[in-house]
Amino acid sequence: MFLQRYVTGLDEGKAMFLYFVKAEMSTPCGLPARTVLTSYYKSKHFKGRSHDRYNDQTSPDEAILCDDNNQSMYCQLLSGMIHRQQVLRLGAVFASTLLRAISFLERNWVSLCNDIRTGKLSPVITDSGCRLAMSSILKSADPRLADEIENICSRRSWKGIVCNLWPKAKYIEAVVTGSMSQYIPALNLFRAMFTSNVKKSSLYTYAWFSKKRPVFAHASYR
Repeated sequence: MFLQRYVTGLDEGKAMFLYFVKAEMSTPCGLPARTVLTSYYKSKHFKGRSHDRYNDQTSPDEAILCDDNNQSMYCQLLSGMIHRQQVLRLGAVFASTLLRAISFLERNWVSLCNDIRTGKLSPVITDSGCRLAMSSILKSADPRLADEIENICSRRSWKGIVCNLWPKAKYIEAVVTGSMSQYIPALNLFRAMFTSNVKKSSLYTYAWFSKKRPVFAHASYR
């Protein structure tokens, strides 16, 4: 509701949020342990959530729930690029994840473009859930889209790469307070032409709270 007051039309497109799970560990006494976000993504509340037109995500659940973060990132970015003209907002839980995604894209955009150009998912993706989910997204070859993305990613400078790849995106959503504030300059470089960069919330002891205003470009989160 907060964002809908300031940013209109979010129900008319998709949200490209990059979410990941981490492998479960065991405590010295044998009890299972995992992060709170992993617990949420693997819960029935996440898996069984109803469709929300304000939160229509590009990433398939199978990619989010893949234990291999590289395969997960690949499929989530590929899906986001296929839907690039429908993406109205981008984000991750933490700002550092977005920069990790950009770094991954720098190393893998050629392969991603090849998948789009041929309509075939790279053999580096071996997770059966990811392959099945992507088969319904990467339905056919799209040389034109591949050429568009290749033209953008092959430029010498990646300043503004985010708004170039997702031209209809209105803002970035992520935690940028505390230790995440060090990533703000890099995010500002890659987002470049956005008119706003919204800080969604603060995270303290696994409790979400606070919405900071104003939400426009002149706001400072330092």
